Amino acid sequence: MTSTILRRAALPAVLVLTLGLSACGGSNESGSEGDVSGEVLADGSSTVQPLTAAAGELFAEEEPGVNVSVGTAGTGGGFEVFCQGKTDISNASRPIEDEEAALCDKAGVEYTELQVATDALTVVVSAENDFITCLTTDELKTLWEPAAEGKITTWDQVNPDFPAEEISLFGAGTDSGTFDYFTDAINGEEGASRTDYNATEDDNVTVTGVSGSPTAIGYFGFSYFQENSDKLKAVEVDSGDGCVAPSPESAQDGTYTPLARPLFIYVNNKSAADKPYVKAFVDFYAEQNADIVAAAKFIPLNEEQSTELADTAESLG
Repeated sequence: MTSTILRRAALPAVLVLTLGLSACGGSNESGSEGDVSGEVLADGSSTVQPLTAAAGELFAEEEPGVNVSVGTAGTGGGFEVFCQGKTDISNASRPIEDEEAALCDKAGVEYTELQVATDALTVVVSAENDFITCLTTDELKTLWEPAAEGKITTWDQVNPDFPAEEISLFGAGTDSGTFDYFTDAINGEEGASRTDYNATEDDNVTVTGVSGSPTAIGYFGFSYFQENSDKLKAVEVDSGDGCVAPSPESAQDGTYTPLARPLFIYVNNKSAADKPYVKAFVDFYAEQNADIVAAAKFIPLNEEQSTELADTAESLG
């Protein structure tokens, strides 16, 4: 399934930004539109999808002949099709792994990695939950490690101060880079997780499930919490130095540990060289990155990362 439409909550900000870019002429110095046309195919991380979709919608204001199609196969699923040469861009919530890079190499797919945002992977409970404010990384491991399967089923087993209520767990599916990152950061090994939970590549399923039960818990990217903060509560995380809430500041300064992470797009070098509309889109993504990130409610890059993004994008094609 592909989509060029931002989730509903992000649309007003995008439309306001679109008007601003249009009034300023954006990055189209000639003031003309429609210089390039074609379809940019992107797939991969559901976390990064709204950001690339926002970039696509804003880019369409300058180049209406270009359609940016964005799928949500998960980071792993995205790399699978990307390394077959079937997509131009792969959205990723973790770096490409050695096995995936080997598949790209075998198929002759050369690529460039671009960090496009920062994320504070966010643990969430329902806004109606009145007993959880902060969880230690040890408590999160108690909840999510493989040994918990079928055994840790009520909240008092996690912390005796919590009620003896049944736990409902929601989280990323195994093709998700968010799953890989979370299991590595919390359980100490990528992919090591209990399996008796509601797994999904669609983070909106987690929003619905967690918000609908005061004893449910889940995790996903910070932007999904931002868009649903009226019905969800972000859980602070204590990794040994006290409870820290996920935020742009704590993700950038390193205090939100171990769940702050970079977010990427991977660009097929041949696509950038052979398809002017792909190169134009990537250039726009880099040049307007701060505005795109703000519109989609992501955490921006710092100055050094922004410079690296601009330089790397410029070198493509």
